[in-house]
Amino acid sequence: MSKGKKEKLRIIPLGGLEQIGMNMTAFEYGDSIIVVDCGLAFPEDDMYGVDLVIPDITYLLDNIDRVKGFFITHGHEDHIGAIPYVLREINAPIYATKLTIALIDKKLKEHNLLGRVKRKVVNYGQSINLGCFRVEFIKTNHSISDAAALAIYSPAGTILHTGDFKVDYTPVYGDAIDLARFGEIGKKGVLAMMCDSTNAERPGFTQSERTVGSVLDTIFNEHPKQRIIVATFASNVDRVQQIINTAYKHGRKVVVEGRSMQNIMEIAPELGYLKVPDNTVIDIDQMKNYPDEKMVLITTGSQGENMAALSRIAFNMHKKISIQPNDLVVFSSNPIPGNEKSVTRVINELYKKGAEVIYQDTHVSGHACQEDIKLMYSLVRPKFAIPVHGEYKHLVAQAKLAKELGYDNDHIKILQSGDVLEIDENEAKVVDHVQTGNIYIDGLGVGDVGNIVLRDRQHLAEDGIIIIVLTLDSRNCRVLAGPDLVSRGFVYVKESESLMDEAKNVVQNAVDRCMDKHCSDWGKIKSSMKEALSDYVWKKTKRRPMILPIIMEVDE
Repeated sequence: MSKGKKEKLRIIPLGGLEQIGMNMTAFEYGDSIIVVDCGLAFPEDDMYGVDLVIPDITYLLDNIDRVKGFFITHGHEDHIGAIPYVLREINAPIYATKLTIALIDKKLKEHNLLGRVKRKVVNYGQSINLGCFRVEFIKTNHSISDAAALAIYSPAGTILHTGDFKVDYTPVYGDAIDLARFGEIGKKGVLAMMCDSTNAERPGFTQSERTVGSVLDTIFNEHPKQRIIVATFASNVDRVQQIINTAYKHGRKVVVEGRSMQNIMEIAPELGYLKVPDNTVIDIDQMKNYPDEKMVLITTGSQGENMAALSRIAFNMHKKISIQPNDLVVFSSNPIPGNEKSVTRVINELYKKGAEVIYQDTHVSGHACQEDIKLMYSLVRPKFAIPVHGEYKHLVAQAKLAKELGYDNDHIKILQSGDVLEIDENEAKVVDHVQTGNIYIDGLGVGDVGNIVLRDRQHLAEDGIIIIVLTLDSRNCRVLAGPDLVSRGFVYVKESESLMDEAKNVVQNAVDRCMDKHCSDWGKIKSSMKEALSDYVWKKTKRRPMILPIIMEVDE
């Protein structure tokens, strides 16, 4: 570590603020940069054709020689999903707990990167020295096993990053959150805490995951004659464990459906995070050997995702499972903000098929509510409060809690992605802003769908397209055929023949004017056709379809 005059620590969120997803933060001191988390976001409704969204890592690429490693707090997609795409460009070691590394390995294997990327499993209480930093992993609870908070020790002071956390004194698997260690670090002095804000608007304490078990037991008791389908997050291993335990207790067999759920069922039991009683989980093809009242299906799709197992089952798109009128479907999750419509669509479809649906009181959050957040502040006692992980309203809600605890505006820092926060014992100040944004992944393409392509897709989706085809003699620029109009997604041509005929005349007139002037500049011919048609269509329909003029060249 550097001696003499201490520099300031720079904290640079590259994603994950003002939204749920795409979490990634760089910490910089001297010649060292470490990165915490490397997540993706799922596309919004207006991102047509986009599969995934990852953070713009231009800043890291510009400083690639200083990037020492990636520290991952837990195995959710919004924290590990971008790893295969980012590690292709920046091959630095990854440090995480056992289950998190196993989930990362699965991703790297799919992308043929397993042999290239160095990974290290870190135990709770263990520290990693990297450049100017020492990073300690601390046990927390969340809706996935092996979640960790990070104490980041630098010459400028200690930063405590909670990761996604809740306080659970009775977890289903493993130990409770290590509150004692948070208190010990707090006593030694913490410069800033970056704390999970997702539930900062919710009063009270977050309930223990174990409470879901008794709710499931009641549901199973009250529906002994029905096949039960439970949809939840694949990553919530403790929830999957409780569903399996309840099924076993009631003498039911379990079928697991959905790719991510099957992945977890491979990884978690092997590592000891999931205990499955013998002969409880059966293959989907064996379902026909058991009556409905002896079956439980655990599926993905609790967020209404189109291609997830539950959606495909609900809409008769699944090859082996269909909804029957006596089925009971339990949504063991709450909709993530923005997913409410998709979830409601699936619920409505299930009701139409005659199923009974339970979608309330079968879930507890994996994030700290207000009293848990206050407890964390009381233990850690940071000098500066930096709310993270959440939409802007969640960050503001945590800032209000910090004020209740006595923090003033100078000691609460709400950042935006790209802000460069310089911090030391005396002050924390945003001094710069680096390039951040969304990189869109469409199929195998990474970043080849930019904002302009997306804008065109939105334009096409909203107003359609009209193509003008004109054939010209290449030597004397004489019209040989056309102009012909082809429209898609604009109007139903059979019912709008007069509109299309008039539109064709408008374009014809524009072409005639160009020919009268002996115009041989194809660019001008194209723009005059486009302008004339655009004006006409707007006057008649108040729509602005995309207009694409094509000039075919024929050498006669």
